[in-house]
Amino acid sequence: MNKLWHDMKSILWYDPFRPRLLASLVIINLLGSVYGYYWYHQQLAATPAYWWPFIPDSPLSTTLFGLALLLTLSGRHSRWLALLAAAAVVKYGFWAMVLISHYWLRGAPVGIIEFLLWLSHLGMAAEGLLYLRHWPANFRQAAGLFFWMALNDFLDYRLDLHPYLFRNDQFGLALAAAAILTAALGLLLFLSAIKNFSMAGKAKKRKNIIR
Repeated sequence: MNKLWHDMKSILWYDPFRPRLLASLVIINLLGSVYGYYWYHQQLAATPAYWWPFIPDSPLSTTLFGLALLLTLSGRHSRWLALLAAAAVVKYGFWAMVLISHYWLRGAPVGIIEFLLWLSHLGMAAEGLLYLRHWPANFRQAAGLFFWMALNDFLDYRLDLHPYLFRNDQFGLALAAAAILTAALGLLLFLSAIKNFSMAGKAKKRKNIIR
């Protein structure tokens, strides 16, 4: 049991870039995205096409995450895409879990569909956090991604482009959850940028000393 835990920790925490794991996550994310777009089909049909990129938050984030991992697997890693996708799956993974949990706490039955949605969004948040720790951001990336997430929140809750909610009284909770997650992820990205800048400075200093 200890060996199994050690092996899982080694793969998932310290070295999540093994080809088999990357390939598995690419397939899982892209297949999950297909169902996610179907989940949003009524909302997409009721929304002008030019707003569609802002409607299916979760499936779009898993699509981007799958593509980011596919590029990494093929040796053409894109740091901008990777950071955007990882931040998005974390944000919308936790956001959906909050809304579904609130739905249950207000007396709704724990149905199989909602349970599987909750579980899949937990997986989204977990995979995003897992890879974010291996993808350090710089200050430009942190600022750009924070702006993008904040813009999404503005459009979602100012123009009512947010995903359909489980209850009519969830608007305030949905807005608060989105804003808090945007702020938390923005802080995480800026802390990553600070750490990355500090490490680069130390490496440059050591190089100058060696010279």
